[in-house]
Amino acid sequence: MKLGMVGLGKMGSNMAARLQTGGHAIVAFDRNADAVAGAVTAGATGAASLEALVAALEPPRAVWVMVPAGEPTEATISALSTLLEDGDTIIDGGNSFYKDSVRRAATLAAKGIDFVDSGTSGGIWGRTEGYSLMIGGSDSAVRRLEPLFRSLAPAPDRGWGRVGPPGAGHFVKMVHNGIEYGMMQAFAEGFEILHRKEEFALDLAAVGRIWQHGSVVRSWLLDLTTAALEENPGMDGIAPWVSDSGEGRWTVAEAVELDVPAPVITLALIARLRSRSDEAYADRLLAAMRNQFGGHAVRKAT
Repeated sequence: MKLGMVGLGKMGSNMAARLQTGGHAIVAFDRNADAVAGAVTAGATGAASLEALVAALEPPRAVWVMVPAGEPTEATISALSTLLEDGDTIIDGGNSFYKDSVRRAATLAAKGIDFVDSGTSGGIWGRTEGYSLMIGGSDSAVRRLEPLFRSLAPAPDRGWGRVGPPGAGHFVKMVHNGIEYGMMQAFAEGFEILHRKEEFALDLAAVGRIWQHGSVVRSWLLDLTTAALEENPGMDGIAPWVSDSGEGRWTVAEAVELDVPAPVITLALIARLRSRSDEAYADRLLAAMRNQFGGHAVRKAT
């Protein structure tokens, strides 16, 4: 299958490479000409514009968009909607908000263009290990694109699937990332408890390696955590500042909207927000309160 790929960041480039390995021809476009040149070197056909990319594809066309969520995705899909025709398909593989995907699908459907949202997990390892694909879209559109999904997934018969209509793919990926927040926070807190027990002088990487086999907490996330501990046991040179992609926030907001208690995911998100407070004003105020009502000592700032 010949596919248009828009967005050649690390994820998009790795996906394009895996698709080419699977026998699919790629026509690639990115605003960064160097990224396009790199894709051409890797075997793709380069396009100098969205117009050129669409012109290089045979109807019914399929264009996979891998650009940052929000305005970049909105602008790209809007531009493509004026270039594509009845029967063509746009796939959004980024981390878009699912309500935006539902809206975009309806807008494109009025023009006869199918919209497929593919929540994509796999990160930098996807090129070799395969991607987990949570797909939303019509049955017919997903069936037509099945060869692409089979090539991207860890295996043709697992790691991917249609989960529902347009928007469902990004909804499932959103909740997936919320769960990821909670799992990461639990590992981080557990290993910090081990780290603080100084009299045992625990080798945290060794503990991780033990847990990797037979333990109920064994997982790919534990594998990655153990690798990080092996590379840098003291986390030297790493600032205690944890970013978020937005999907954890969306998951918490959705939980509130649906009256679903989700304390673990919510607290994991709050922990990330807390990590960014260099001033820690609230903590200093708490210390002052304890001093006011109980005369507890206040540690002076250095």
